[in-house]
Amino acid sequence: MPTLAKYRQMRDFAKTREPRGGEGKRLPRAKAALSFVVQKHDARNLHFDFRLELDGVLLSWAVPKGPSLDPSVKRLAMQVEPHPLEYGGFEGTIPPGEYGGGTVMVWDRGTWEPEGDPHAALAKGRLSFSLKGERLKGSWHLVRTRGKADDGHGNKDSKPWLLFKSRDAEASEEDTLLKDNPNSVVSGRSFDQIAAELGEHEHEHEHEHEHEHEHAPDSEKRPKKRSRRGKAVAEPPPTLAPELATLVDAAPEGDDWVHEIKFDGYRIVARIAKGVVTLLTRNGKDWTARMPSLRSALEGLGVESAILDGELVALNDKGLSDFQTLQNSLKEGEDDALVYYAFDLPFGPEGDLRERPLVERKSVLRELLEKSATTLDGKVRFSAHVVGSGPEFFANAGRLGLEGTIAKRASSTYRSGRGRDWLKIKCGQRQEFAVVGYTRPGGSRTGFGALLVGTRSDGGELVYAGKVGTGFSQASLDDLRARLEPLAVDEPPVAHPPRGAEARGVQWVEPRLVAEVAFTEMTQEGLLRHPSFQGLREDKPAQEVNMETAVSIDSRAVSTRKFPITNPTKVLFPAQGITKQELLEYYALVAKRMLPHVKNRPLTLVRCPNGYGKPCFFQKHPGAAAVQGLREIPIREKEGKSAYSALDDAQGLFALVQLGALEIHTWGSRADDFEHPDLLVFDLDPDPSVDYTAVIAGAHAVREVFEHAGLETFVKTTGGKGLHVCVPIRPDLSWDEAKDFTSRVAHAIAERSPGLYVATQSKAKRKGKTFIDYLRNGRGATFVAPYSTRAREGAPIAVPLEWDELSPKLPPDHFNLRNIKKRLSLLKKDPFERMSHLAQRLVPERTKP
Repeated sequence: MPTLAKYRQMRDFAKTREPRGGEGKRLPRAKAALSFVVQKHDARNLHFDFRLELDGVLLSWAVPKGPSLDPSVKRLAMQVEPHPLEYGGFEGTIPPGEYGGGTVMVWDRGTWEPEGDPHAALAKGRLSFSLKGERLKGSWHLVRTRGKADDGHGNKDSKPWLLFKSRDAEASEEDTLLKDNPNSVVSGRSFDQIAAELGEHEHEHEHEHEHEHEHAPDSEKRPKKRSRRGKAVAEPPPTLAPELATLVDAAPEGDDWVHEIKFDGYRIVARIAKGVVTLLTRNGKDWTARMPSLRSALEGLGVESAILDGELVALNDKGLSDFQTLQNSLKEGEDDALVYYAFDLPFGPEGDLRERPLVERKSVLRELLEKSATTLDGKVRFSAHVVGSGPEFFANAGRLGLEGTIAKRASSTYRSGRGRDWLKIKCGQRQEFAVVGYTRPGGSRTGFGALLVGTRSDGGELVYAGKVGTGFSQASLDDLRARLEPLAVDEPPVAHPPRGAEARGVQWVEPRLVAEVAFTEMTQEGLLRHPSFQGLREDKPAQEVNMETAVSIDSRAVSTRKFPITNPTKVLFPAQGITKQELLEYYALVAKRMLPHVKNRPLTLVRCPNGYGKPCFFQKHPGAAAVQGLREIPIREKEGKSAYSALDDAQGLFALVQLGALEIHTWGSRADDFEHPDLLVFDLDPDPSVDYTAVIAGAHAVREVFEHAGLETFVKTTGGKGLHVCVPIRPDLSWDEAKDFTSRVAHAIAERSPGLYVATQSKAKRKGKTFIDYLRNGRGATFVAPYSTRAREGAPIAVPLEWDELSPKLPPDHFNLRNIKKRLSLLKKDPFERMSHLAQRLVPERTKP
């Protein structure tokens, strides 16, 4: 069994902040889960320390060049002494002159699973295993070699191994992993930031080691860094962006979901570091001074280190959370009656819990609160949950008059930002709006008559949403008027403001304040019906206000849980901040709509491994490494047979995300009969000077040709400036016949309207006109798939439309990754649903262009 004797002998714990380590003590976790950590270590030589938990310690290897995702690259890994489990959370600076002197950051972390018996594999010198980390995933190997080597700390007798990646969906020949991820996975800090912060606080630890050695053997009586309670602790990250829920239209079913009450209050992240409590809003504002009673209660937990996530509420006489009462209490500086419902514990007294399943985090949280129940005195409460029965739980919430419910995936890790592991279901309509004006009071009323409010459109424009005239107390009328008067402006700050009599007596204001409003519905004109003021949101800036639209729950979305990706936080569209994880979730949302049009077809990809704005490339043929979720199909070309990729299910779409594909293009034929097209596509590609109305007219002209022949056509945007007209047919024609026929259609339309359209690629002839591109119908030619993203500014999407939706008011690049969910939630049926089932017989000689 490995021991920590050598580790302890090599360190002076009176000088270094590294943990001395207990005897195999570990955090609560699922039975079979073993942790791993990779630490980037700027010591004598910069290297990476690769650590696997086994037998109560961290087996460790120093990897000079760091891990590589390229299976052909084998990295030297020198085995060093086992480290304590607590070392997995260590991030800090080891003093110069001490063993390993330099800065250490936690570069990756997660769990690992050996293939077979790890003890036997280590003895044989060949360990195969899988990783589930934030940056490293999939299958890996450690193979021992002969000889000895320097481990980077000056030890020249280390045992050399080779660390390398298996060929799977997580592998990548374009390996930019280390370059793209230079900072800590825990805190986001660089080496310099870690060193600077620790240098400022070094004096705080001078007397933390006094009693640690009392029960240690004489050979190990070295002081250890301890907290005030004599217990080794890891400090939580300085900031934590909370996990956010996605609004959906129904509660999910199944026992893999747990359900909680949705509270009507302020989201508060409570950080405890060195026993000091800091209370932060969702956006990171420090509200500690506003809630002295809550701070005092949390100090009563008696822990040195933790992060709790919860909601601050005020309860009415029915025991329900009341937002207006909460606001009044905070305004008056009275927080004694307020209650903090804690529903998650991202960081516990023993260390980081974000990689643990939700139910395990909540179990630790419940135990922590129960131990201090007397001290907490009801001020901090555990937010209980039920397993399964989501629709029934939601129905009961409605009957009780609650705001709604929150559904959380029981097995989910804690991920900052909005995702689909947490879902919110509202019992009524409530939204946040920017206050843009007010009217003069009438009759005996004082303060003002009504608030005028606005919300942001999909394009980011602030748009008028109506007047709110009820829900105010006399105190709130006076308070709001005092806040609004200094914000007065002459011009309306919103698009489509009221005019005429509706605008009489209106005073416009800068959109600084955010109001929460309950209402029955929004009219077709985008105005509120029966609105009622609920309170001001002091925790959210007005520029973040936008209309939330509930997305359909699981009717279209496909689970991504069994397809972990590497670098989920990598930003693929910088201007929008869209990450790889968000792209994966988008394709999960549209998979059922998209798959009928992309599965079993030869694919061509536009890959941008480092995101839009950085080098991208067009890939027709797959690389040498097999990719899980994709299959290869041989197709005859001039030089012989070449392989193309094809997919059959959602896992294939997810594999394309893993490859960094920002565009998916397909052939017009299927893999099992690629010599006969079953889909014709006309690409209406306008010159930049062409008005979009002419493009629409051209699409209708193509449609009319096929309507006269009794064939149905479909239209989609391209995510650019043009449109695609699609004609599903029986695979009766050869490629040459298809290309010849579509050429005649394009030329006929161009001849009828020579001032508007052209059927040639010549740039000179296309000036001021729209090119009716029929060349998409040649063998080997491709076109962008329905619902594919485009590698262009704004993260646009190629979106199917109904013919009657074509309008200059809806430009072809309108839909993007930020607004597509709203469209999908409003669709009663997909415009391309029929297209995949149609097999129309096209007889060219009977069809007159």
